Amino acid sequence: MRIATYNLRYDSQPDRISVRESIEALPNPLERPRFLGRSGEVPWSTRRLKVAQQLLQEEPNLIAFQESLVRQVYDLAELLGDDWAWVGVGRDDGKQAGEFCPIFYKKSDLTLVHHESFWLSDKPFEPSRYPDAGSFRVCEVARFKTSTKTFTILNSHLDDRSDAQRRLAASMLLARARYEAHTTSGPVFITGDFNSASHGYDSGAYQIVTGVVPPVPINETFAEKYKVPTRGDEKDAFVGVDLKAETPRMRVSGDFATFTGFNRPGDPSVYTRIDFVFGGSNGGWTADAYKVGTSLTDDGVLASDHRPVYADVTI
Repeated sequence: MRIATYNLRYDSQPDRISVRESIEALPNPLERPRFLGRSGEVPWSTRRLKVAQQLLQEEPNLIAFQESLVRQVYDLAELLGDDWAWVGVGRDDGKQAGEFCPIFYKKSDLTLVHHESFWLSDKPFEPSRYPDAGSFRVCEVARFKTSTKTFTILNSHLDDRSDAQRRLAASMLLARARYEAHTTSGPVFITGDFNSASHGYDSGAYQIVTGVVPPVPINETFAEKYKVPTRGDEKDAFVGVDLKAETPRMRVSGDFATFTGFNRPGDPSVYTRIDFVFGGSNGGWTADAYKVGTSLTDDGVLASDHRPVYADVTI
């Protein structure tokens, strides 16, 4: 199974161009494109075709997106085709307002068993924002069945401004993932844009998920609802495992950085790795391949300010 995680960059330059109009405007594929080598962002109406083309070529079974507005979700559903379905809510109202962290899945490969949303704040069961966070932050939980197995994925986008929110969010993700592992006895995966690198001053969220540092206190009702019976030092035994580290070295490919900031190709001044796929330490999976894709297309236009990440797993 191939799991992808991809921060799309929200549609900050909306226009009235339909998907059909964008497709009809595609150039002759037999003519050599002019390499633009652009820095900066182009409208979603241009980027969306490049996003869909990249994903369809890579053939994932499941795609966890971040930062997509509802119109982007609908565009992706149209471009990916009828074999795909999705779950998710707008983070601002639990319906359609604000950005989504939708989970798309291929219906011929996966059957949705359960879906829920919660907010990464002190009020997790309603649309809410952590006090010093820049935005509302939501997590989508989806449980799927393959022909033989059941597994769960948690997908989210942590705050870009507040390290305290990121640490709280990581602690909540870990608690919810631990509960899922306990109740289903199946593999659990955590995906998303953490806005937290694996090393350095802003690595707190990554360090919490991977068990390097302890979780911070979370909402008591949330903690009680997803409490897992333990004995002694088993309480925090479950952690997230960075699949990139678990993949055979010769099967790890692509760039290191996942965030590019729409910088001009060759300018890595802001490049960093903040998009991850974690597997639960309860196991039930093996990491077969790991790839950071490209967001740069043949004409030099960047499809997003992030690169897609693909993790091949066997469950």
